Amino acid sequence: MEFAELEASEGLRWVWNTWPCSRKHADEMAIPLAILCCPLFPIPDLSLLPYAPLACAACHAFLNPYARFDASAEVWTCPFCFRLNSFPPSYHHHPRQLHSLPSELFPAHTCVEYVLPPKTGHYSIAYPQSPLRSSAPAFLFLLDVSIPREELDSLKSALLQTLSLLPDHALVGLISFGSQVHLHDLSVKNTCMKSIVFHGERELSIQKVQELLDICCKSQKDPRLQGEINQFLSPLMDCAFSLTAAIEEVQPYSVPSTSKSRPERSTGTALTVAISLLKRCVPNTGSRILLFVGGPCTSGPGKVVGTSFEENIRTHRDITNNRAHHTYKGEKFYKNIEAALIANGCVLDMFACSLDQVGIYEASSAINASGGILVVAETFGSGEFKVSLQRLFACDSDGCLKMCFNATVEVKSTEKVKVYGALGPCSPSNTMVSSLGNNQIGAGKTDSWRFCTLNENTHVAFLFEVSSHSLASSQPRMPFIMQFITRFQKSNGQMHVRVLTTARRWADFSQTEQIISGFDQEAAAAIVSRVAINKALKEDGGEVIRWLDNLLIRFASRFGDYNREDPESFSLSSNLSHFPQLMFYLRRSQFLQVNRNTPDETAFLRLVLNRESVSRTIIMIRPTLLSYKLDGPPVPVPLDISSVKADCILLFDSFFYVVVHYGLTIVQWRKLGYHKDSCHENFRKMLEISVIDAQSLLAERNPLPRFIECDQYSSQARFLLAKLNPSITHKTDHVGDSNFIFTDDISLEVFLSHLQELAVREDSYV
Repeated sequence: MEFAELEASEGLRWVWNTWPCSRKHADEMAIPLAILCCPLFPIPDLSLLPYAPLACAACHAFLNPYARFDASAEVWTCPFCFRLNSFPPSYHHHPRQLHSLPSELFPAHTCVEYVLPPKTGHYSIAYPQSPLRSSAPAFLFLLDVSIPREELDSLKSALLQTLSLLPDHALVGLISFGSQVHLHDLSVKNTCMKSIVFHGERELSIQKVQELLDICCKSQKDPRLQGEINQFLSPLMDCAFSLTAAIEEVQPYSVPSTSKSRPERSTGTALTVAISLLKRCVPNTGSRILLFVGGPCTSGPGKVVGTSFEENIRTHRDITNNRAHHTYKGEKFYKNIEAALIANGCVLDMFACSLDQVGIYEASSAINASGGILVVAETFGSGEFKVSLQRLFACDSDGCLKMCFNATVEVKSTEKVKVYGALGPCSPSNTMVSSLGNNQIGAGKTDSWRFCTLNENTHVAFLFEVSSHSLASSQPRMPFIMQFITRFQKSNGQMHVRVLTTARRWADFSQTEQIISGFDQEAAAAIVSRVAINKALKEDGGEVIRWLDNLLIRFASRFGDYNREDPESFSLSSNLSHFPQLMFYLRRSQFLQVNRNTPDETAFLRLVLNRESVSRTIIMIRPTLLSYKLDGPPVPVPLDISSVKADCILLFDSFFYVVVHYGLTIVQWRKLGYHKDSCHENFRKMLEISVIDAQSLLAERNPLPRFIECDQYSSQARFLLAKLNPSITHKTDHVGDSNFIFTDDISLEVFLSHLQELAVREDSYV
């Protein structure tokens, strides 16, 4: 609870809240020194300052409460590099003018947010990386027309409803694609619908597409050719009618009903045209590409499968055995798309609605690096798709979209603390520093990262290492300080800078109790899961499981209390005992056990986990289970097969889907209509409350989880049974009609028993 309270005030979750003084001791702790940071965490009573921040002339850290202030000399000392800095005369909170401390020096202002004026003073650094040509965000819609008419009608209906959620000043454009790619002309002066057509099989470079667009604009003598917009990308207030008409006029790509081949779909070419248009019209302004796709790309760049149904789409086994011929070219294509998106500050969102794979595996790197949302549903008429699309354009109390663009996060730390990697929807900035950290995980070799978009739920993991010659070893009581500087552009074009400065204390490695008391088990599980997923992208799944097992053995051997070679004497303190259980569920989760999933499903699960908070990550790893009975309120129960009872309702939340499971007796009562009888009011309320609680969980998240209601022993009950601890299986003794799981997986009890045996061995801790 203490760590959650710290997160509410800082937006940070530290794995270790007390750090060892040397790198050697940090390596012996097994779990890395890491912080899970939410740059735009909704901190209550956040101070908004209407001026630019004051930066240190040497290290560019910002003024903060840990800086030493000399009122008589009107200078302040930077706590990171210890340089003396004077207050410029133009500073809004000059000590001579206020006769008091500047706002940033108050102890309560460890986190402040600056609302930058149109022109900043000379004491601030440049924002953003290039001048903005337009304050309006751009939204480019890409519609797949190689889908059945019913699906396309549902998609168009949802899209027309979404237009009402966009601000009037937003720039909008439309591209439809099938075997060919149509870039629609939204000019008001047009008396008929026009579009530029690109052949779907041609692999055009971004520069070539821009040249073709320029030629087309010049041929029409568009007076706005030299500005930010043209007939293909216009403010919504100017082109609402033509955009609505263009969407309504889109027709499905006709495929004979007896066809034995997949429809031609040029997804890659459509993305190339979209990025070319945004780079030409609104460079570094803040834009989103919303890709609506109903099947795999079968033509042109980014192809994942051929049109013939005789060719099966790739599986994990095909990828492992080098038999996925289209995958390697597809990954290379999307790597180029990823680089173009990041260079232009553009976000790629994908809405994949299909019963088959659509190519998420190949495109996931571009979606993740740009911070885009990925929605997976069965049809465009489903609630998961419609609600997720609407929630993407949610607004705050000021009527501004809850999305930010062109953000950067910079980490400043005490001299002997070095950051060596970041895991999340980000990419390294142009400033690469080879001296930062000897290791590298994720986006490394820099202390500044770029985010094409940010929102209040975006979380990124930063990993650190301690210098082997830390000054803290001689002065362990001195704190070390970190500063997180987040620059971002709101959807209304206003630039903000949030500065969070925080401190923690060093501890001697012999002070084990102090280090253990500062261990956040849930944050550790969230960090380890991200590191494991990052390894799984490059290594075999078996190697990742072995790495995870070795990490857990080292952790238990280092911090457990036991006698050598005596497993029965092993014990962990309450601050540590929950972590091995979380690792048990992580080992058997769909994030690492991929053989039961398609590559698209695996990519989707990993992408979502890579950006969520600690609490949500824990739900993904170890789902929650509530039991509803007639004799009392709902209570949490173990995630175990023994919790499945005939006379109770279970509410299961795995983050990706929410299940309401009715026991066999409950099903029989419901069939007899007891819930309609006034004499059984409590039974009716129990049925209603379980569904209401499930709906409240659905209201919190985007993408919208799948909602499932199922009866005991029904086929849909597999979503629950697959996540339960198999304490009772077909191989164990079970009496009568007791529940059991048909599996060869070991139970949690057996797993912990093996961990104890390995942890107490003489050679277990290295």
